[in-house]
Amino acid sequence: MLIKHGINSGFGAIYMLASSPVLRRQQFLIRSLGDYSDQNTNTHQKRMQGIQFTSGASLEADAEKVLRAITPTLDPNRHKGQAGKIAVIGGCREYTGAPYFAAISALKIGADLSHVFCTKDAASVIKSYSPELIVHPVLEESYSVRDDEKGVISGKVLAEVDKWLERFDCLVIGPGLGRDPFLLDCVSKIIKLARQSNVPIVIDGDGLFLVTNSLDLISGYPLAVLTPNVNEYKRLVQKVLSCEVNDEEAHEQLVSLAKRIGGVTILRKGKSDFISDGETVKSVSIYGSPRRCGGQGDILSGSVAVFLSWARHAIRDGDSSISSKNPATLGCIAGSALMRKAASLAFENKKRSTLTTDIIEYLGRSLEDICPVR
Repeated sequence: MLIKHGINSGFGAIYMLASSPVLRRQQFLIRSLGDYSDQNTNTHQKRMQGIQFTSGASLEADAEKVLRAITPTLDPNRHKGQAGKIAVIGGCREYTGAPYFAAISALKIGADLSHVFCTKDAASVIKSYSPELIVHPVLEESYSVRDDEKGVISGKVLAEVDKWLERFDCLVIGPGLGRDPFLLDCVSKIIKLARQSNVPIVIDGDGLFLVTNSLDLISGYPLAVLTPNVNEYKRLVQKVLSCEVNDEEAHEQLVSLAKRIGGVTILRKGKSDFISDGETVKSVSIYGSPRRCGGQGDILSGSVAVFLSWARHAIRDGDSSISSKNPATLGCIAGSALMRKAASLAFENKKRSTLTTDIIEYLGRSLEDICPVR
C-alpha cells in the first residue's frame, strides 16, 4: 500500500506540474528559443552564402607556388628601384629595433630601397644599425612640440612624407611607433595621404592600436593589410563585431571581420596563420620555430610589404600563373611562408639562443631554396 500510494502520489504531482502555469511558461520559452535559434541559423547561412569554408589541408595555401609566381627574376636590364621601394613609418625614443627589423627584412628579401620615417630621437640609433637604410628624422612626439606649434609641425611632417610618397610601392605603418597622441595624429594623416595616392599599406604593432580606435582610416581600402597577433586580433573582434574571439568558428569570424571593415586583408598570426580579404580564407601552416623572440612580427610586416608590391606588379603585367587577383592576399601568403621557413632554419642552427637578427639572416636563403636565381 505504501508503494502504491507513493506511485499514485508521484503521478499526481507530475500531472499537477504539467498543468501548472509555471511549466507552461517554461515550455513556451523553450519553443521560442528554438524558433529563434532556427531563425539565427537561417540568417547566418544566408549571410555566409557564396563563401565556401573547408577544413584541414584544403584551406592550406600553396605558398611555394605563390612565391614562385610573384618573385621577379633578377634581370640585368632592370634599374634601381624596380624590385621594390618600401617605407616604414615608425620608431620613437623607446622603440628603435622594430622599424629596423621591418626595413632590413625588406632589403634581405630583395627590395631595392628601404626607408624609415621616425622621430629625431630614434633616427641616429636606427642609422647606426645599418648604412643600408634611408632614415628620415621627421616625426615628432608631444613632449617636443608646444600646443601652439602643433598645426605647423603636423603640416611640415605631412609635406615631407608627401614629397616621397609617390616613389613607394608599399608603406609599413606601426613598428616601434609608440602611442604618443600627437605622433598618432600625424600618422593618421599619413594613412589618408597613402589612400589618396593608392599606395598599399601594411599595418602592424601600434599602427593596429591606431586603426582599431579609428576604423575609418582603413575601412573600405582593399590595399590595406592588418597583421594582428592574438591580443590585437581580440581587440579588433571586440571593436568591430562586438563579441569575443570564437575559435570554433575561426574562419567564418575572420571573414566576417574583414568584410565588416570593408574588404581589407587580415593576416591573423598564430600557430597557423589565417588570411582573409572578406571573400576567401587561406591558411599557412608551414612549421616555423617554437622560439618566440620579439621582433618576428616586424620581419613579417616588412616581408608582406615586399611581396604585396611584387604581386601587384605581376598582376598588372598579366602573369597567367597567378590565379588570385588580390595582391594583398598573395603578399600575406608569401610573407607568412617565408618568415616561417626562415624561423625554422634559424632555430635549427641556434635553438634557444635564436634571435630576430638570426631569422633575418635566413630570409635570403629561404627564398633561394624556393625560387633559385637562374
